[in-house]
This record gives sequence, structure tokens and C-alpha cells, in this order.
Amino acid sequence: MGATYALGRFVISPLARVVYRPRIEGAALVPLTGPVIFASNHLSFIDSIAIPVAAPRPVHFLAKSSYFDKWASRQFFTSIGAIPVDRGAGKAALDALDQQRLLLEQGKAVALYPEGTRSLDGRLYKGRTGVAFLALQTGAPVVPVGLIGTDEVMPVGAKRPSLHARVTVRFGEPLDLAHHGPANSGRARRLATDDIMAAIHALSGQELAGAFNEPPAQNPIERIRQALPHERR
Repeated sequence: MGATYALGRFVISPLARVVYRPRIEGAALVPLTGPVIFASNHLSFIDSIAIPVAAPRPVHFLAKSSYFDKWASRQFFTSIGAIPVDRGAGKAALDALDQQRLLLEQGKAVALYPEGTRSLDGRLYKGRTGVAFLALQTGAPVVPVGLIGTDEVMPVGAKRPSLHARVTVRFGEPLDLAHHGPANSGRARRLATDDIMAAIHALSGQELAGAFNEPPAQNPIERIRQALPHERR
């Protein structure tokens, strides 16, 4: 993806900055070398464009493999640093973490959304522990990101972005989560995740939902599963 991604950063980033005039705060806090995990709130489809545009270094993120089915969309998503992955739970989720771990081991930066999916009501939901697991496993620092206004540029369900709204991207101080313990400790993952979400909340200023962002249960088994106090990755 080297040439396509390089061309995308050369063309798309300056164009997006001219059109949307994003407010970018804290970019100087981002480490310019070595592995980094950007952990952000998630309000809109364009979040995965806003972060690479605003970040002072190349950023990679995972996108649904279906986005790469057609040539035009494949070129676009590749140009903004997306990597195709089968989304889902179980093995698919573990495979996604493995792909991100490999990128970090190569000294690259990845972006993830601890909430797991977009917030439809603008509130900040509890974080799942996959981001913390990755940070504790690799030792990569976590840079919290607060996105503001991306849901106004492209609300859920919109077919094209608005050209009138402005976006704010706030980068926070890198978090070293190693003091919480090893990656195989559920308690360490949960405490590290809570630290990440607290940092994101301080940047985004969103109302806290106090719950996981999960779709409504479709059957009794799903209702029982959601009620159990199991760890959400």
C-alpha cells in the first residue's frame, strides 16, 4: 500500500484541511517515531479520515473488507491508510488484533475505537479492553484522541458529507499503561481501558453513557449474554 498511501497523504490531507479547516490541538504531543496507538471516540464514518488527516505521522486503521471489493473504493481506503479485515467477534476479532500487533511491531501507528462502534446519540460509551490488551502486549504508548463535530459533518445515515461544519481533533498526552500489569490480566486490561476512556472523555467533553455500546438483543440468549459481567473486548 506504500505508493497509494503516500499519494493519498499528499493529496487528501491538504485538500481536507483546506475544505474543512479542522482545528487540530495537541499534535506536538504525538510521538513521531516508534509504535503508537491512537485511541479515539467514535461519532461518524469520517472519524477514520479525520485522524489520519490531523495526525503528524502516518496512521493505519482497520476497515471492513467489503470496502475493498470495488477498485475505486479500494484505492480510496488504501490511500487513507485502511487495511481490510473481516469484522466480527471471536476469531475475527483476534485476527484483527494480530494485524494491529504486527503493525506496531514494525514501529507504525494504528488507530482504534475502544467503544467498538459509532455512538448514535453522541454520548461516550464504556471502552472494550482490546485496545488496552494491545498496548500492554506491545508496550506501545496510547495517544487519546477527542473528536468533536465529525457527526455534524457526516451524521449516521448521510450519503455525503456537509461542507459547512468544522471538526476539532484533540490529541492528548501519551499514556504508558504498563503499571497496570500484564496483558493476560483481566483486571489490568480493565483498569488500563478505564484510564484510556477517562483521557478521551477529558478531550471530547461528551456525556458519559455508563454502559457498553451494544445493539439491542435480538433473542433471549443475547439478552442473557449482555447481562452477564463478562469482559468486552
